[in-house]
Amino acid sequence: MRVIGLISGTSADGIDAAFVNLTGTEADLQVELLAGETFSYPEDLRSRILSVCRGDPIAVSELADLDDAIASEFATATIAIQQQNSTAQLIGSHGQTVFHRPKGQTQFAPRLASSLQLGRGDAIAHLTGLPTISNFRQADIAVGGEGAPLVSRIDACLLSHPTAATCVQNVGGIGNLTYLPPRQLSQPFAEGVCGWDTGPGNSLLDLAVQKLSGGDRSYDENGNWAATGTPCPELVDRWLQHPFFQQPPPKSTGRELFGWAFLHQCWPDFKTLQLGDADILATLTELTAASIALSYRQFLPQIPDRVLLCGGGCRNRYFKQRLQALLPSVEISATNDAGLNSDFKEAIAFAILAYWYQLGIPGNLPAVTGAKKEMVLGTSWQPS
Repeated sequence: MRVIGLISGTSADGIDAAFVNLTGTEADLQVELLAGETFSYPEDLRSRILSVCRGDPIAVSELADLDDAIASEFATATIAIQQQNSTAQLIGSHGQTVFHRPKGQTQFAPRLASSLQLGRGDAIAHLTGLPTISNFRQADIAVGGEGAPLVSRIDACLLSHPTAATCVQNVGGIGNLTYLPPRQLSQPFAEGVCGWDTGPGNSLLDLAVQKLSGGDRSYDENGNWAATGTPCPELVDRWLQHPFFQQPPPKSTGRELFGWAFLHQCWPDFKTLQLGDADILATLTELTAASIALSYRQFLPQIPDRVLLCGGGCRNRYFKQRLQALLPSVEISATNDAGLNSDFKEAIAFAILAYWYQLGIPGNLPAVTGAKKEMVLGTSWQPS
């Protein structure tokens, strides 16, 4: 089946679109990437998205308009990626996350997790004329899960190794991992798999780059700026005492925790310790690398033999150097080296989840999300 997967991550850089041909089901799943492209948001739309992510007040009517505007951009990306390819049969759209709150406990009762993605699936179906699956997180949340991470079942299908314990480490705005024990073909494909959000990926680093550059830059290309600085171990050690890093999985997080508010709290310490701009970026990069390494040591059954990176952080050479220094015995590479495009892995994942929806195959792993049971994920929208 020819499916287009769409997602814009927590950094809201733009829409990643992956056009794939999918065959098989789970253990025999095969993915052929026909095309992959990133479509930048118009700057005014990205500003509105980031404003909502910061928690700025917004009228309900404006939120509805924003929902429509994002859907329109997703539809435009869908149409554009088909121009040099055959017509797709299905869309899997994750949408744009603007809010994520893990489950918790209120004064009176347990509280379900909450996750809001904008970019209406019904509007995308209408504008493209293609069946669209969206709202992937809600079915997992309804049975007590975090609604995240959602790609671990796919990682188990595509990236398991017969002899090497593997961590698939996504470094987008937020970091998340899937741990894959060695798996023989005769074993159940998801046996022993676990995963969770590790903490900040690029979120704090990107925000700091924007602040330090006066808005001229949105990220630290290749980690070149941070590489000229020196991390501050005192601050990193202090930040790692945050309750999130000590909390056992399953767990998830977002920019609500590791975003502007967190960075604002850090800024006086940067000034007190007289850190230069490059030192600030090096220290925030160190937090991402150190939080990943700490998470492995605290919660994995063993340190993995190899780590496969994906997401924007995969292109940050300085980050990779720091992670390698903290995990010296581990082979660190990218999912590209295992045959899965690292730039479009998340978009591919939501194409697969849409495909599985059509086949009635569950998309979540309860061991990862904390859900009570496996669920087919998504809501189906037919074009008018």
